Amino acid sequence: MLSLTMSVHSNSMLPNIQTLDLSHNNISGIFSWNVGKDTLFFMNLSYNSISGFDMLPWSSMHTLDLHSNLLQGPLPTPPNSTFFFSVSHNKLSGEISPFICKASSMGVLNLSHNNFGGMLPPCLGNFSKDLSVLNLRRNQFHGIIPQTFLKGNSIRTLDFNGNQLEGLVPRSLIICRELEVLDLGNNKINDTFPHWLGALPKLQVLVLRSNHFHGHIRFSKIKSPFMSLRIIDLAHNDFEGDFPEMFLRSLKATMNIGEGNMTREYMGDDNYQDSVMVTIKGLEIEFVKILNTVTTIDFSSNKFQGVIPECIGNLNSLQGLNLSHNYLTGHIPLSFKNLKMLESLDLSSNKLSKRIPQELTSLKFLEVLNLSQNHLTGFIPQGSQFQTFGNDSYYGNPGLCGFPLSKRCTTDEVLEPSQEIEVEFESGFDWKITLIGYGCGLVSGISLGCLIFLSGKPEWLVWIIDKNIHKMIVRNKMNTHRRGT
Repeated sequence: MLSLTMSVHSNSMLPNIQTLDLSHNNISGIFSWNVGKDTLFFMNLSYNSISGFDMLPWSSMHTLDLHSNLLQGPLPTPPNSTFFFSVSHNKLSGEISPFICKASSMGVLNLSHNNFGGMLPPCLGNFSKDLSVLNLRRNQFHGIIPQTFLKGNSIRTLDFNGNQLEGLVPRSLIICRELEVLDLGNNKINDTFPHWLGALPKLQVLVLRSNHFHGHIRFSKIKSPFMSLRIIDLAHNDFEGDFPEMFLRSLKATMNIGEGNMTREYMGDDNYQDSVMVTIKGLEIEFVKILNTVTTIDFSSNKFQGVIPECIGNLNSLQGLNLSHNYLTGHIPLSFKNLKMLESLDLSSNKLSKRIPQELTSLKFLEVLNLSQNHLTGFIPQGSQFQTFGNDSYYGNPGLCGFPLSKRCTTDEVLEPSQEIEVEFESGFDWKITLIGYGCGLVSGISLGCLIFLSGKPEWLVWIIDKNIHKMIVRNKMNTHRRGT
């Protein structure tokens, strides 16, 4: 590991060098090497302790990676030739100078995780036709998002998460036909749902969480809207109205796409790979890289009402679903059984009622379940993943009973009115004994059965049942004998 402290000017070192990678070392202090001033094309100084630069003198620079250092002060202006420029995870501050827009060949500009402030230069969205990534995450920018984008631009990722930006979502984003990731989370944007983004054919990740979005999510007149969308985070806003069924029906990228049907790849390219913060399995998780198989929906902490539509079962590639902290009513749809890839389900803090469908036990990948603070009743389904869930999954539902709760179930709570047990006799008949679950019917049936067998009348019925039971016992003994041999 190289350990250097920069205190001496070295103006003539390696004059013809083209590539320099000193990443993951202990280089500290002010970096003042003027190596390869006219020839240096690629320089990676990431993961060091460099605190600043005298200048950035390289006239032919293409890739300049300075992320994860201790850089302080204002943003160093990259050479105009720069295509890749990253200063993320430093301590830089101040405003962004419009001079950065002179780098007309810029493809990736990553200023995330610093202390920059002020308003964004209006030119930031249209200074380079090659710009594919603009990442300003976790700073202190305020004002509005740049309103102008170049026609025919190459923008693939826009990440403004974690600032203090306000105003509306720029309508000019509609011309960003290559856009795959739009992350506006954790700002102060005050707008209605941007349904017009459904016209962007490649949009896969849409994060609007923790803003001031409001109103209904209405049906879009766009043909096949949001056809590629698979990570949707609308949490902690003021959306209201009935649960957006038509929006769900448009999410084709969460339907019938198993990992076996596609090559697992990370979003991005060799120059930059996308990341996103999502709440899944009850935790905030940062996907440093986003697999193309990840599918999540988070509508939590809004004001949605009405029932959860059965069509939600069509999203059978979904891995995470969070509808908590809304005003949803009705029952848990049986179609949830179709969500075979589901790993996390949070329906807590709503007004859901009736029973928990036994069919949910077929969800073999379900690791996190939260149904707390609802009006659910009856027994808790048993088997499969449900054996691993604790009390926290169900608290706040006084009508529930059974494991893992301490409240035991009565006969009425355990037996479903429509539950059937099918018994097949050798006589060719299928006898279906329907368990009604009503106390008087059960007692009457038992009493009548005892009376019949004690009195031996009617004899034909006793004979038929006795004969078939005898055959079943003999057959079971024969099967046991065969297995023993």
